[in-house]
Amino acid sequence: MNKALKIGLIFFSFVLLALVRMFQTELFTDPFIDFYKGNYLQKTPPNIDELNLYINTAFRYFLNTIISLFAIWIAFPKKSVLKFSLVFYGVAFIVLMLTKIILIHQLTPELYSTLFYVRRFLIQPLFVIILLPAFYYQHKVQKDKA
Repeated sequence: MNKALKIGLIFFSFVLLALVRMFQTELFTDPFIDFYKGNYLQKTPPNIDELNLYINTAFRYFLNTIISLFAIWIAFPKKSVLKFSLVFYGVAFIVLMLTKIILIHQLTPELYSTLFYVRRFLIQPLFVIILLPAFYYQHKVQKDKA
């Protein structure tokens, strides 16, 4: 695959990630979107349908993950990179989702900020922003050694 096509496909994947974010209110149910606008430390947490919230969070995470894995695969088409990324995303999902569930069940004003950041890692494609440069650095180091 030529370099221009690779860059175009990676750019396209980031456009898709931006579209997921742009249409978040139409695609996903998340009462915490409005809660975290403004001074949330003084607010009462919203009433939530937990099962619906967890399903929507998981759906959004997996949608972002699929798009992110596509970008990673285009940039670094190696099975080892894709396998590592899949395991990383899977473990991150389990840890973050369990943490979110625990935080929601024990939600107090002291935990609002913690829930905010755990939620952010679940609903935003932050891992691709971390993994792409990390894989690039690893690729560059291996290339320099050769």
